Amino acid sequence: MPEIKSNAASAQAIASTALRAQQARMRIIAENIANANSTSRTAGGDPYRRQAAVFRPDKMEAGTGVKLARVEPDRTAFKTEYSPGHPSADAKGYVKLPNVDTLIEAMDMRNAQRAYEANLNVIETSRAMESRTLDLLKR
Repeated sequence: MPEIKSNAASAQAIASTALRAQQARMRIIAENIANANSTSRTAGGDPYRRQAAVFRPDKMEAGTGVKLARVEPDRTAFKTEYSPGHPSADAKGYVKLPNVDTLIEAMDMRNAQRAYEANLNVIETSRAMESRTLDLLKR
């Protein structure tokens, strides 16, 4: 019966990599939301640029997990707003605003939460199956 335990341990190890990855993704999304209205500190300068998590497969003894490979800036264009009196306005009176859409960030956060919960359920189910197997072996 050791194979059952190793399968449970493998599932738990793989799911834990996904938990860490989704946790990192949620931190990045929270940073994006926190900076959604940030402007440049200098006139005509660039504001906060949205960040995106990039994952990669992570080979491990138990199988293949997932890992945060890097955080990349989103290269979509900044929004602009005409506000000549703003300290960040350029010579024409336009202020660059972050390329962060809070609705998209909220949806991304919900997706990350669901993925986190799903992987947490994998760990909990795996532990319950392992415990149930041990109970059956005791009989």
